[in-house]
Formats: sequence, C-alpha cells, structure tokens
Amino acid sequence: MKIKTRLAGLLIALSVFTALNLSEAFEVILSKETPVRILFSPQGGCTEGIVKVIDRARSEILVQAHSLTSVPLYRALLRSHERGVKIALIADKSERTEGLTPTLILANAGIPVYLDGKHAVANNRVVIVDQQVVITGSFNFNQASEDMNAENLLILDSKEVAAEYRKNWFQHRQHSEPY
Repeated sequence: MKIKTRLAGLLIALSVFTALNLSEAFEVILSKETPVRILFSPQGGCTEGIVKVIDRARSEILVQAHSLTSVPLYRALLRSHERGVKIALIADKSERTEGLTPTLILANAGIPVYLDGKHAVANNRVVIVDQQVVITGSFNFNQASEDMNAENLLILDSKEVAAEYRKNWFQHRQHSEPY
C-alpha cells in the first residue's frame, strides 16, 4: 500500500521527532511522489518487506535495534555484507549478556556492531539503506513481531528523511562501544 498525502508527511515528521528524542521536531515535508509503504503484523509481511529492501541495498545499511533475532533479517544482512555492502549495527547493551545471538554472529562475520549503553534501553527499530530508504516503526526485528504481535512498519523512500535518521544513527554511534 502506498500513501502519497500530506498526512503521511505529518506522520513522518512525528516519527522523526519521536525517534530522535529531541526537544524540537524536524519537519520533513514529503512530495506527493514520495513512496511510503505501510505494513502491519501479525503476518502482514513486515519481515519480507525489510528483507526485500536489504537485498536491494547497493552501498550502505545502518541498523539500530534493541535486539535482532529474526533469522531472515540477519541472513539478509549477511548476504548484503558478502556482496560488499557496508553494514553497521547499533544494538542495546543487553546484547552483550545474551550469549550467542544473531548480533554476535554478525559481529563475528566482520560487521561492525556497537552497543548503546548510554540509555536505559536503546529501543530504536531503524534500518537506513543507501542514504535513501528508512525502515521504522514499532516492529521489532524478531519472529514474535511477525507471527504474534500487533506491530506497524513504514518503509520510506526519502533522502531527506534518511539524512535525519542517519545523523541520529551517528550520534548514537559516538557514545556506543564496539561489541
């Protein structure tokens, strides 16, 4: 489903404000031609939507996630890494104590993984692809979110939105520790 309205622009501005956790909002007015894909779970294809975007990546994928336990998602990241796409992940500090997780597998494959310990919980769910596409929403990167939970996911094709999320990613990277 694609929405090309000012309402979508308002939702994006609100989403950027919430994700950045700043005292002032960033207003991004999307053009009528800006593709926005909206997905819902359970069983609404959120995982498949994310995998398709990751598999089309050409140069860079930046991920922020509390945790990443979805097998299809971490395998898509590994495939992209093997194709030469630059990938980096910021996860919550709790990933350090979870044992052998997909996050550790990604780190062992040579993908830079950072742990954000500055916040009580680093609860972002963001994927930024090729400085152009942003994936965000309540959808956690795990199987329960696909199969059982009521979740939402936006896939936005906007350089302007991607630039704000990318800036935020690097702000969190500055205070995160390498895995």
